[in-house]
Amino acid sequence: MLLKIINEKYPVQIETIEKVTNEMYRCLGADGSWFARVTKYKTFDEQLEEVSWTNYLADHQIGVAPSVTSLDGNIVEKVLIPEEKYLVLFESAQGTHVKRMDWNASILKKLGRQIGAMHRVTKEYEATHPILHLNDWHENEEYQFLKYIPKEEKMIRGIADRILSEVKALPKTRDTYGLLHGDVWLENVLVANHSKLTVIDFQDCEKHYYLFDLAVPLYSALEFTFAGSGNIKDYAQSIMEALIEGYLEENEIPFEMIEKLPLFLKLKEMFEYSLMHMYLNKERLTEEEVRIFNLYRLRLEHNYSLDLNFDFLKKYQ
Repeated sequence: MLLKIINEKYPVQIETIEKVTNEMYRCLGADGSWFARVTKYKTFDEQLEEVSWTNYLADHQIGVAPSVTSLDGNIVEKVLIPEEKYLVLFESAQGTHVKRMDWNASILKKLGRQIGAMHRVTKEYEATHPILHLNDWHENEEYQFLKYIPKEEKMIRGIADRILSEVKALPKTRDTYGLLHGDVWLENVLVANHSKLTVIDFQDCEKHYYLFDLAVPLYSALEFTFAGSGNIKDYAQSIMEALIEGYLEENEIPFEMIEKLPLFLKLKEMFEYSLMHMYLNKERLTEEEVRIFNLYRLRLEHNYSLDLNFDFLKKYQ
């Protein structure tokens, strides 16, 4: 059914479709490949704002996958499969996923440039395209920490409340806050020819502090890619400096905001912990899931945080 709908609605000829996730499909044809997203994860108006923005980024040479406009001139189509959902057809992004062993200072500096350029162009976009439907970060369900973290976890609930309060109190200015990707990590970055980066999957985009888009790749690098060569503190410092130096080549952000990076790493950590409570069946946890829950609780309850050094910023002052 989806193949027929795409061929009828878009200026493409799809021959086969492969399911990638419950919402994403790889579409293959004689003239190329595309990716179709079929979802109601966000409302029609939210998806329209998302895709309009990412198309603007693509038009300004930011490495993202633009959408294909339908024959009716739409970038988001309403379809019945079998109930009403929203269809977006994306051009296939160039490159392959970054290998874990390559998630190093060199690639993080390139990614910092990419994120910086994305934020710089986004500020231009928002100056003429007010964001009316996409939420501010704290309005999204995933940040309702106290709704999902059990009441008996009093210490962690207290920490969650403090983190939320501290982040919400930070100044919102043109240089600190705006529309962003929200989930820039290993699986959402493609690299072609060892240099050109493309960021994919903007489905979690939201209005947030720009620093969060730097905290997420740093957090994911420490969580998923460090393999024990050297020590993790030095690895964290090197990739953090590379990420921020790359960012500053493309966009400005107040240095006093950059120094709040540890706070945003804690926000991301609490975000992940709350997600586990949202989606895991605590009556049927596997041994591995119990282990991860306990590791998160230990880190949060003991207020573990990286001792990052921001002295490298002095050379920019």
